[in-house]
Amino acid sequence: MSAWGLYLALVHHPVRDRAGGIITTSVTNLDVHDLARTARTYELRRYFLVTPVEAQQALVRHLLGHWNGGPGGERVPERAEALSRVTVVPTLDAACAEVLALEGAAPACWTTAARGGFPVTEFSTARALLAAREGPVVLVLGTGHGLADAVIARASVHLAPVRPGGYNHLPVRAAAAIILDRLLGDEA
Repeated sequence: MSAWGLYLALVHHPVRDRAGGIITTSVTNLDVHDLARTARTYELRRYFLVTPVEAQQALVRHLLGHWNGGPGGERVPERAEALSRVTVVPTLDAACAEVLALEGAAPACWTTAARGGFPVTEFSTARALLAAREGPVVLVLGTGHGLADAVIARASVHLAPVRPGGYNHLPVRAAAAIILDRLLGDEA
């Protein structure tokens, strides 16, 4: 595995609504906790929660304070360890700027979407690319009905859907775990 870091970003804006319009979704407590635990399990350097809504940013910071240096962390230290990887930022650009500051190199953005219409990289190819990468990578996932096309367009790699065709509307927490296992998990 490369010495370069792998990061996760969960984008709440700009994402699509059911009709394809651009919206901002709400941060959920489950996404904060569960994706932090997944990021820790797969040794990601950081998990960025991307929301431009200042009230949601404040809510996430309050939640993190409860776990990092608060009573939650004393009671469940392994949860605090996972949540210590969470950073809330207003934009994907802010997340990428933070990765640049941490790594000394601009990250590549990799996206995925349940909907088709984009050239995709299969997981076996992506796994090899990740192992041989020459810089940090931010795996970008969307909420709502997926990432806005503008976010997908900036990606250097667009991963294949987890389950192409048919019903394909996994919770983002489940999709993230599957994707990370396909990229970083032990091969059978």
